[in-house]
Amino acid sequence: MVALPRTDSLTVTNIYTAYEAEASHGFRPHLGASLIGKECERSLWFDFRWTTRCRFTGRMLRLFETGQLEEIRLIRNLRRMGVTVLDIDPQTGRQWRVTACNGHFGGSLDAAAMGVPEAPKSWHVCEFKTHNTASFAALRKDGVYKAKPQHVAQMQIYMHLTGMSRALYLAVNKDTDELYSERLHADGDEADKLLAKAERIIGSTQPLTRISDDPTWYQCRMCSHHPVCHEGVQAERNCRTCLYTTPIENGHWQCSANSVVLAVATQLTGCVKHLFIPDLISGEQIDADPDAGWVEYRLSDGSLWRDGSDKTIENSR
Repeated sequence: MVALPRTDSLTVTNIYTAYEAEASHGFRPHLGASLIGKECERSLWFDFRWTTRCRFTGRMLRLFETGQLEEIRLIRNLRRMGVTVLDIDPQTGRQWRVTACNGHFGGSLDAAAMGVPEAPKSWHVCEFKTHNTASFAALRKDGVYKAKPQHVAQMQIYMHLTGMSRALYLAVNKDTDELYSERLHADGDEADKLLAKAERIIGSTQPLTRISDDPTWYQCRMCSHHPVCHEGVQAERNCRTCLYTTPIENGHWQCSANSVVLAVATQLTGCVKHLFIPDLISGEQIDADPDAGWVEYRLSDGSLWRDGSDKTIENSR
């Protein structure tokens, strides 16, 4: 029997393509508790202000889905050993949610558990994570506080906002299926610092200080906002990047140009009155006409660019 020639599989390609076609833009309505542990406050501000659209390969999107599927399995594992696991908030009938900062900050718990063997009488916030072998080895060696401080920050917020005093961190090595667990105690002082950080990000009208001005710094190189932050690439055009919009109470956003409260769907597209927050433009503001609704900049390459309803670009120097 003659083997068929080896080529790139159309089946695999089409599976990945389908994931990419169904992928969302990645813009969250709120600043996520899962992100608040990031060191760079400018990166968090960019997250909140929707400056950068998520673009992941189909393989990566499938990997994210694997992590979500593992949550179901870990809940089943805990229940099998007699732990009471609530993946749904009994008061709402939906996934556990916590919010703060006028509704602009929050997140979703994987579950809440009672009967954890190490402390069977205490309710625990549950956080389930998947790791590759290298990450898992670091976790086993150093513990979650050193290996994954961003995960710790997430759990501290969840404990603080639910009133639970314990958290169960349950991790799986995706390559070997080995499990690791660690319990955390609530730290009210740390949670207060994280909430103050969230307030600072949400309340700022301009980007906060970046973690490094060196574009080759390892945290900057791995950041999805690197093009906007260090390369002068234009941010996404939507209501969150517009100088007319402001976060207000109950997680809403106010547009002063149109005097309306903006629905999330509206925020994604913006309108013809959109003007970029000046700090998102890699250049110097040199002229403006508030009545006509435009602002002119001299860009870093010396060219002139007019941000306004006509969105014209002038190439003169």
